[in-house]
Amino acid sequence: MAIIGTICPRIPGHLNPMTTLCRDLQRRGHRVIFYQAPMAAEEIRSRGFEMRCFGEKEYSPEDDLKNRQTLATLSGYKAFRHTRDSMIRGIGLLIRQVPALLRDDRIELMLVDQVSMGGGTASELAGLPFLSICNALMVNRDELAPPFFTSWRYRTDWIGRLRNRAGYTFFESFGRPLLRTLNELRRENGLAQFDRMSQEHSKLGQIAQQPREFEFPRRSIPENVHFTGPWHDPSARPAVEFPFEKLDGRPLVYASMGTLQNRQKHIFGIIAEACAGLDVQLVLSLGGGGKPENMGELAGEPIVVEFAPQLELLKRAALCITHAGLNTALECLSNGVPMVAIPITNDQPGVAARIEWTGTGEMVSVSKLSSARLRAEVQRVLGDQRYRDNAKKLQQAIRSRDSISMAAELIESALRIRRIS
Repeated sequence: MAIIGTICPRIPGHLNPMTTLCRDLQRRGHRVIFYQAPMAAEEIRSRGFEMRCFGEKEYSPEDDLKNRQTLATLSGYKAFRHTRDSMIRGIGLLIRQVPALLRDDRIELMLVDQVSMGGGTASELAGLPFLSICNALMVNRDELAPPFFTSWRYRTDWIGRLRNRAGYTFFESFGRPLLRTLNELRRENGLAQFDRMSQEHSKLGQIAQQPREFEFPRRSIPENVHFTGPWHDPSARPAVEFPFEKLDGRPLVYASMGTLQNRQKHIFGIIAEACAGLDVQLVLSLGGGGKPENMGELAGEPIVVEFAPQLELLKRAALCITHAGLNTALECLSNGVPMVAIPITNDQPGVAARIEWTGTGEMVSVSKLSSARLRAEVQRVLGDQRYRDNAKKLQQAIRSRDSISMAAELIESALRIRRIS
């Protein structure tokens, strides 16, 4: 048995796959400890994991709620910048407080979410090896792959490569305040300085829950980067009540804007207008971003719920309208469901670009969103069997491998390397 530590953002899109992966490690006899801010304690422990808190004096539930409420109203660059600034505020606490906890707990290996900046440095200060875990879209730079935060189409000509280079240059500039903060903390602790944020990614191994089939062809993929497939465990999801008796047999369109950027009420209204009059039944999940009774009268009389049993509904769905979070996209593909994506921010544009590239759906930019434009894409995807056929091909690829076991075995391989050395 090994003692394994984990660091990841305390949001569902990262916690859900990470806890699924760690649950499999528990089944294999390992002890797993999460290192999180105190606001995550109840949720982590309710999932059956140990947790150590850092930042207990510095974080407050009120500030956390305010931060989440602000993020829920933002999109595009403003949301991206808000996420970066939140990371800057937390990185000092992570690096200053977590290494001592890791040493006290006798951790042998760390699993650090690829976007948890400072997690690799905290592991380094504790003298521990770590793996980068890509719970969201992998952010690794490549000449042929557009940056993860863009919805740019894949193209390999000189224009595409020049465009990609410009995008990555922008990202390095955008991330400079984060890199500066990280380097100041590394300097305080006698560690080497980084030229790029990507230098904090693990050299031992990087494990992604993306299937290889859902990633653009790249110039090269390092040997330490491993694609597995979705880390989803339906049995671990809490039960969610839903009025299944209201489903009337028409093709089901399930719509969700996730659990973060979900307080933009007008988007739900546009979705309802786009589906009204079509021979479909719309289910709208607000993802905790509002109450159904506060939505007012929506066109077409959709079923509106605060939370939905997403996996159960996707088994019945003809189409999903999604914010293009990676987890929802992979859950759709796991069920062979095509999509219309409305990406909001962060890696969602990149996920949407891959949905288009794989032919499993279409995308509508949130800045150009209208009921007419969205209706046209819904009709296009529903009316063309090729989208569902392509989604079924991805479904078969996902089902052909045990992705959770693959990831767990890679982690155990890293443990063996650690013990041999």
